[in-house]
Amino acid sequence: MILDAFNLQGKVAVVTGCDTGLGQGMAIGLAEAGCDIVSVNRKIPHETAQKVRDLDRRFLAIQADLSQQDAIPDIIAQAVAGMGKIDILVNNAGTIRREDALEFSEKNWDDVMNLNIKSVFFLSQAVAKQFIKQGTGGKIINIASMLSFQGGIRVPSYTASKSAVLGITRLLANEWAQHNINVNAIAPGYMATNNTQQLRDDEVRSHEILERIPAGRWGVPADLQGPVVFLASSASDYVNGYTIAVDGGWLAR
Repeated sequence: MILDAFNLQGKVAVVTGCDTGLGQGMAIGLAEAGCDIVSVNRKIPHETAQKVRDLDRRFLAIQADLSQQDAIPDIIAQAVAGMGKIDILVNNAGTIRREDALEFSEKNWDDVMNLNIKSVFFLSQAVAKQFIKQGTGGKIINIASMLSFQGGIRVPSYTASKSAVLGITRLLANEWAQHNINVNAIAPGYMATNNTQQLRDDEVRSHEILERIPAGRWGVPADLQGPVVFLASSASDYVNGYTIAVDGGWLAR
């Protein structure tokens, strides 16, 4: 039966940045589909942990600063020691800095690029090595953005990093398909999260955004649950190197 292809029972998913918002929504969606969850956050995501455990799934919290790549070997070691294996990686952790390009600082550039793309590549590399060691393949899901396709305004490092996420997703898919590793991405549209609070508080800008979204609303974390379960499951075994826009129709306008 086709629905069996979406069943993630017994799988272990590492989800970064799942304390709130989109990451929390995806972690819960994966748990509902059968996954045990390894979270990677700067702080313990107590609410997410409770929601996952309420589904009778295991939850392991790893505290790490993903902007520092020297934390990655220990993340893999803790995940495997605690859960026995890794089947899925969701690279969700990210940050944004808003400043005019003429005044944009080197710190704002480096802070965003280190977390949004450098850590994505090196954590993916480490997890891919674990997949190959296990000999069972695996799924890597990167979180891109509308700004993987568009330029945006006042977010130069965020635009650069999310454009890079789309590109590196394609490259890794090309190289790692031979190992039965699928690498894809999800590009959320305008979502009601902490990152967009400033936009939503601006009545004029919020109205402009909503006018362009055919669905007529801001997205919510639950909107990513279906796509992330699909990309994490065997239902997507022949999907590789693709970035799925979950945007209420924004890019279609």
